[in-house]
Amino acid sequence: MLIDSHCHLDRLDLTAHEGSLDKALDAARARGVGKFLCIGVDAANAPVVKGLAEQYGDVWCSVGIHPLDLSRNDPAGLDWLLTELNHPRVVAIGETGLDYHYEPESAPLQQESFRYHLEAARQTGKPVIIHTREARADTLALLREADLPNTGVLHCFTEDWDMARAALDMGYYISLSGIVTFRNAGALRDVARRIPADRLLVETDSPYLAPVPHRGKSNEPQFVCEVAAALAEIRGESLQQLWENTTANFHRLFPLTAAA
Repeated sequence: MLIDSHCHLDRLDLTAHEGSLDKALDAARARGVGKFLCIGVDAANAPVVKGLAEQYGDVWCSVGIHPLDLSRNDPAGLDWLLTELNHPRVVAIGETGLDYHYEPESAPLQQESFRYHLEAARQTGKPVIIHTREARADTLALLREADLPNTGVLHCFTEDWDMARAALDMGYYISLSGIVTFRNAGALRDVARRIPADRLLVETDSPYLAPVPHRGKSNEPQFVCEVAAALAEIRGESLQQLWENTTANFHRLFPLTAAA
């Protein structure tokens, strides 16, 4: 079994599947994808992702506020987050983190939000799903400050080995997406070779970042198979071994998903 550890099922372009999410999920299942983690990005989609996780037995979800979806008018905050996390299908917090590429001016607000997500992780024991872009020093500093025993994952990782190693040293996992298949991603492929086998996850981040040979198209969960195949080749591993390792890693990081 392979797992898509990060996808946005509520945002998929379902044109290729006659508008049916059932058919999109079935296409992934037919290729061996056995579980899906549907990611929360703001207060508005929290009930949506929870609804999808309730509807499908192989779909789980997270809730949180993406750093680029922050608004002072949003009802988000620690109390809101703790309430949303009190749901049996919510297995993780986020995505949260820091993104200075698009909104460097909102860095203080992003840091405030990231801190309360990390505090929610401390209080609930649920892992965090971290988005980080052009914010290496601050991301690592806040993770060190939080010093979480349950850690989490740096999803859709695109940073350098020094940042990956620092996160790994704190007990975090690294998840790679279709970006690793892009022609100009040589530095990321070097990082991919060096991630320990027991800390690696695979994802699509669909509907974004479709891997080669689907680049330019809308991404979907079944394409996690292409990401996994590319990673197995990059790392010099058998595809079966990579599937087994990343699935075991997912269940270790998100233990609430392991029983189903």
